[in-house]
Amino acid sequence: MEFNPKKKTSNFILLAIAFAIVSLILWNTNSFFKKFKEEERLKMEIWATAQSELLQYSENMDMGNLTIKVLQNNTSTPMILVNKDGSVKTNNMSEESAKDSLYIQRNIQKFESENTPIFIDQQGEHLATLYYGNSEVLNKLKYYPIALLLIILLFAAVIFFFFKTNKASEQNKLWAGMAKETAHQIGTPLSSLLGWNELLKSERINPEITKEIAKDIGRLETITERFSKIGSLPELKEVDIVQETKEAYEYLKLRSSKLIHFSFNSKIDKLPVLLNHALYNWTIENLVKNGIDAMKGKGSIAIDIIPAGKYVNILIADTGGGIPKSNHQSIFNPGVTSKKRGWGLGLSLVKRIVEEYHKGKVRVLSSGKEGTIMQISLKVNK
Repeated sequence: MEFNPKKKTSNFILLAIAFAIVSLILWNTNSFFKKFKEEERLKMEIWATAQSELLQYSENMDMGNLTIKVLQNNTSTPMILVNKDGSVKTNNMSEESAKDSLYIQRNIQKFESENTPIFIDQQGEHLATLYYGNSEVLNKLKYYPIALLLIILLFAAVIFFFFKTNKASEQNKLWAGMAKETAHQIGTPLSSLLGWNELLKSERINPEITKEIAKDIGRLETITERFSKIGSLPELKEVDIVQETKEAYEYLKLRSSKLIHFSFNSKIDKLPVLLNHALYNWTIENLVKNGIDAMKGKGSIAIDIIPAGKYVNILIADTGGGIPKSNHQSIFNPGVTSKKRGWGLGLSLVKRIVEEYHKGKVRVLSSGKEGTIMQISLKVNK
């Protein structure tokens, strides 16, 4: 992978700008919160002064309209007024809760932690203590930065997934284009080989030679068909899963080393499944070849077909070294491979063929020192 310093620098600059914008918003919100809190403190001090005049009114019977207006207009800030005789008066709090002494004590402690109490004195005499909490607007403003950060994170996540999906879509188009072009390029020499093989047959040479050439030509035709179907929705036909799997098994058995012991077992004689012949055979071939590679060319490959209700499970087992549990999911990602040579596309293609094209499931059923069992699950067509 080529290192691009310009791209790294631009990413760093974008990250720094984003961090600066978020920091500025948080700082501005915090400043606004403090200013609002100061203004609320001033409002409560004015209310305390009006309350002092009210207490004076009870004695001198002389209170102005401004005092009454100040006392009546505060309808948002919860407060508890504790008089010098111990009597308690609440404002902007529910009447039922105000009768509960424990509730009052808890709120006095809460208000005291939020705001410094205001002492109401008159001519050097302590008349009452005012405890007040944050208004509803102030409480909402306190959580505004958290809500803002969540919105920013959500927005960033949406952008990230959009670009990730867009990039994946572009990569899929690229791979599909390369695959179709490969199929197209193989087609020309393949047609030529078919003609040459027919010519060899007319020359009366050993039929076994032309027969083997015909097999290899058929193999190339299968490969061409596989590549041509990548990127497009393949045609699914109802076939017998037992017969299809057995054909793929027999083909691989004949063309593998004698050091590999093959076994095939099915608990059913016949079961209909919607399949694409070329892609399904490619799937079995990839899984078997992976197993052979894991065994370093020597060991046992077992294919079992087991019905499971509405589904049928195809198990491909090998006696290789196993796959670490932490890699059971990542092995299906493109580019992941344990081989020194290879692009790590085999299992990625298997997953796409099984899950996207055939609406089935593929997974590592079990893996350890004794070997690995891969499981394909396909829906039975009934």
